[in-house]
Amino acid sequence: MLLFLSVLPLGLAAGALTTIAGLGGGMMLVLVFSLLWDVPTALALSAPALLLGNLHRVWLFRRSVDRRLAKSLALGALPASFIGGLFAVAVPPWVLHWLLVATTAFAITKQLGFVSLSRGPSPMVPVGLGAGFVTATSGGGGLLVAPVLLASGLRAEAYVATGAVIAVAMHIGRIGAYGFGGLIDGESLVTSAALAVAIMSGNSLGKRARPLMAEGTKLRIAWGTMAVAVVLALAGVT
Repeated sequence: MLLFLSVLPLGLAAGALTTIAGLGGGMMLVLVFSLLWDVPTALALSAPALLLGNLHRVWLFRRSVDRRLAKSLALGALPASFIGGLFAVAVPPWVLHWLLVATTAFAITKQLGFVSLSRGPSPMVPVGLGAGFVTATSGGGGLLVAPVLLASGLRAEAYVATGAVIAVAMHIGRIGAYGFGGLIDGESLVTSAALAVAIMSGNSLGKRARPLMAEGTKLRIAWGTMAVAVVLALAGVT
């Protein structure tokens, strides 16, 4: 019961984080959950809750969605997330653990400026393919999607809303694969349902907080929170 209750504040923080900054909440959940469970369980527990959380976020910012861009990226993200989910089910847990480490290391080097992704025009479907696979295996697909959305001129609520639509496509694909492979069961769905309520509450808090913060502050919150989660996740590897 204590472990069950511990996921609720994490969900609240994850929902608020992604709604404020546009990314980071889902990956933070997977990172922290990988300390409480193994990585396959962390992915399976978070996916249904993140799907509902992103559907709620789409509803909150529905007037700001760039439908053309969302459709272009989702076309690649949906099938790739299903394939990535099948991969996650088939490989040993240690493979996913090191994929998670690699993704979080990439997140840190990107934030520190050692690695940069082009903000120029990118083929949308291939980016969606990469993001879908990465999300299904480590939860970090937003790192690939974010530069494309920014390069397309999306800011503020349009950035958050369009990213949420793409995330919905990725979560649908990977949930199908996890379910097919037996990662998702009745017990995990109970935890996911409670987590989803917490995420949606965080979404509402984040929506209220957004107008009070500068864009730079929002990004610093996202990366600062992720950095803490990365340290914890890497501590679980050693």
